[in-house]
Amino acid sequence: MIHSDWGDWLPTTVAEADPDGVAIWYLGCNGFILKGHEGTTIFIDPYLGTGDPGRTLRMVPVPFDPDDVVEADALLCTHEHSDHVHGESQAPILANTGATMYAPDDSLAVAEEEGWAETWDVSQQQFHEVAEGDTLTVGEFDITVEVAHDPDATHPVSYVIDHDAGTFFHGGDSKPHEKLERVGNEYDIDLGVLAFGSAGMIPDKQTRVPKYTKWYADENEIIDAARALKLDRLLPSHWDMWKGLTADPTALHDHARRFEYPKRLEITEIGDCVTL
Repeated sequence: MIHSDWGDWLPTTVAEADPDGVAIWYLGCNGFILKGHEGTTIFIDPYLGTGDPGRTLRMVPVPFDPDDVVEADALLCTHEHSDHVHGESQAPILANTGATMYAPDDSLAVAEEEGWAETWDVSQQQFHEVAEGDTLTVGEFDITVEVAHDPDATHPVSYVIDHDAGTFFHGGDSKPHEKLERVGNEYDIDLGVLAFGSAGMIPDKQTRVPKYTKWYADENEIIDAARALKLDRLLPSHWDMWKGLTADPTALHDHARRFEYPKRLEITEIGDCVTL
């Protein structure tokens, strides 16, 4: 059972918002909500769990209860890790709104294994498999499924989301890789999200023996990825989430200032809203 630290403030704020272009709320971890001026609402990787206490410990508030979400047109998932595909966080959103979940095969396999359709009022028609190169339209948004480089995931993808107001990129937990250069050359990305964090000693999932763990791009890697993608604005995510792997996103100013891209850093905290 998920309990929000903030009550229904955030879903109410999203439901009542009337943006001129696109409003984008950061949910902590790697979660986002996009809402366009016509009202189309897209959730990306919302995670409302507390982790696996003793191993992974959530460091930021739980921003909303998924049962309080009454408006959503789509839910996008980048890869199969539990803080990106999570039944208690995401299935109630699907059940309450009738939204479609778009995700790669290994992510949908998690929903199947966890029995989302049996546990919550979710139909199989709400699950839609995507792969690199696919395109889809959700209301006022045109979405292209693109490549990602996350060696810790079995099938990660990224999303390029086009709107009249601009282009948004969500890289999941992608690290820098030469294949991101094609994405940067093919799209004019106004705002891009990339995961950022430190390394730490995290207990092994099976043995619980602490081991060196580096799940996210460090200061130099995230800027390298942003340069490859030619991001106008870089929004670092995930830095706030796990005890022992947190980082300071303001440090990225020193790493970015000598390069053409990213042109600007968009430093946000959980609950903040930025715009396209």
